[in-house]
Amino acid sequence: MPTITQGFLDHKIFQIVSQTAAEQGVRAFVIGGYVRDCFLGRPSKDIDIVVEGSGIAIAEAVAEKVRTNVSVFRNFGTAMLRYKGIEVEFVGARKESYNRDSRKPIVEDGTLEDDQLRRDFTINAMAFSLQQEDFGALVDPFGGIRDLASGIIRTPLDPDTTYSDDPLRMVRAVRFATKLSTDQLEFKIVQESKDSIRRNLHRMEILSKERIVEELNKILVTSRPSMGFRLLDETGLLDWILPQLAKLKGVESIDGRGHKENFSHTLEVLDNVAKYEEDAIAAGLLKDYVFEDGVEVEKVRTEPNVWLRWAALLHDIAKPATKRYDPALGWTFHGHEVLGARWIPKIFQSMKMPLNEKMKYVQKLVGLHLRPIALVTDEVTDSAVRRLLFDAGNDIDDLMLLCNADITSKNPRKVARLRQNFELVKAKLVEVEAKDAIRNWKNPITGDYVMELFGISPCNTIGQLKEMVKNAILDGKIENTFEAADAYMRERAAELGLFPCAK
Repeated sequence: MPTITQGFLDHKIFQIVSQTAAEQGVRAFVIGGYVRDCFLGRPSKDIDIVVEGSGIAIAEAVAEKVRTNVSVFRNFGTAMLRYKGIEVEFVGARKESYNRDSRKPIVEDGTLEDDQLRRDFTINAMAFSLQQEDFGALVDPFGGIRDLASGIIRTPLDPDTTYSDDPLRMVRAVRFATKLSTDQLEFKIVQESKDSIRRNLHRMEILSKERIVEELNKILVTSRPSMGFRLLDETGLLDWILPQLAKLKGVESIDGRGHKENFSHTLEVLDNVAKYEEDAIAAGLLKDYVFEDGVEVEKVRTEPNVWLRWAALLHDIAKPATKRYDPALGWTFHGHEVLGARWIPKIFQSMKMPLNEKMKYVQKLVGLHLRPIALVTDEVTDSAVRRLLFDAGNDIDDLMLLCNADITSKNPRKVARLRQNFELVKAKLVEVEAKDAIRNWKNPITGDYVMELFGISPCNTIGQLKEMVKNAILDGKIENTFEAADAYMRERAAELGLFPCAK
């Protein structure tokens, strides 16, 4: 059997594990994603070691040698340590069996062969030997290296067994096909597996929503996430996971007039967002705003924002519910952005996704995604730009990226014209922001100030005065300063019969 250590097992940790396993009289192997990624030429800092014996005992011994801490998870029979920038997880070789009502396996000690049999796909079942006599030898009983070269996602066992035992593997098949595909080689799920997924859709009932969303998030942050959602649709998984998205499919025609196929459009927008965001990250153009010790800090974005991808996926989610046919105008979807934003909390709640600022961010982008487009088609006024900046706040750059991605058409001249106008809107945003500092604007007139000035208790009038000041600043009637706002507020208050208290 050939040895292939060059470039794959050069890290010092592998020799240390090999020596430790020999000292304890057990066999150890590198298995799974690290092996797969070695052949794909993808860097990986996560290493899985399977031991024919106690993975925890080997981990503890290795940790002692390299003088690092080890985290032990005895309930799962695993241990993990970090060493020189990599994360190494140890587990004892095992075989598994399943009850019909749970994806949690019944685990027994086993051999490497048992452990490889329980793996989800052939490309994830390959192992490198760490035995001193054949260090680096590839152990590949199911032809994973062949499937990797051919771009095939296939299960080691009968797919009905693999998917019925753990139905999350059906979604993982889609995730790996999406993640591993490149311009040179597109990975495909074999037809036998696709057929099995359809047969086993009912097994999705035993999965937690959180685990499904974890897989969806990994699909969303790939370079071409549309591939994953087309596969989810093709296998019937989309109807189980996100039926609202599946309802975007299809085109209805009346009097020979049809509308845009909204499912395909949504996936095109999603891919556009992925590309534009990757380009912007590479250029260091996107910022994230996080709170550290109660202070908002600006940081350059270095990784894809999965919530921006969710906003792209859901931006037109309410189109089927708002679709109308007007003989004069054709098909309309008036108010779909408003209804879509209203749906976001319900969708997040049903999928057990966070209902915090991440949900509110998605809701904001869905609700505002037509606003920049409206500025493209109308005269771009300072007032409209101020209001957009005010409503979007720090999320304005992500909103503009989403809206730019949303410019799609089969008419290249129309796309070119809209993109040209869109650049004018972007320039106007920069100009107004530099002049008026409206992003994350706070009203210079506070409720406490109004109550003290006029000697009044909390009432609706205070809110009315603050709203008048806000609108005056956003409409450009007064400058964005306390002095201008105070003078304007006093004038409006006088019209309402309010005057400052005598000191």
